[in-house]
Amino acid sequence: MDQSKPTYGLMAEFADPTTLVAAAKQTYDEGYRRFDSYSPFPIHDLFDAMHCHDRRVQLFVLLGGIVGGLVGFGLQSWISAVAYPLNIGGRPYISWPMFIPVTFELTILFASLTAVLAWIGLNGLPMPYHPVFNVPSFARKASEDGFFLAIEADDPRFDRTRTLEFLRSLGAKEINEIEA
Repeated sequence: MDQSKPTYGLMAEFADPTTLVAAAKQTYDEGYRRFDSYSPFPIHDLFDAMHCHDRRVQLFVLLGGIVGGLVGFGLQSWISAVAYPLNIGGRPYISWPMFIPVTFELTILFASLTAVLAWIGLNGLPMPYHPVFNVPSFARKASEDGFFLAIEADDPRFDRTRTLEFLRSLGAKEINEIEA
């Protein structure tokens, strides 16, 4: 491995999904936190092994829905009471039962748009390039039959030689350095 080039991390290839899940669990148990796994299909046990339980999208959707409801109700109230008040049959200017359909629709609209935007933003998209594509075997096999685990160099526990030995101890078929 050439030590003069900047390193994004180390990537290990595994034979099957079971080995990848076991390697991810051991990687987390070893103290690594900045690592990722790649497979051609979703492996649900992998999320538990990596402790990926991010709830930020749910929070953003809730906040977007609340904002949408407030905007819908506030806009109708402002129009009915301030901008264009009409006294129809002695009813109050802010008659909340007639505001419910629009308030509900704007709640759903804002929540769904927030979900899409939060998902795109938190995933770092659009990302036309990622350093893992510098590894030839990853570029060839990732979407067909490859199971990969990458440990990033900016992880606090990352040490090139120790991490390399750790990945070898996991039973990796091949280990490659990811150039930044």
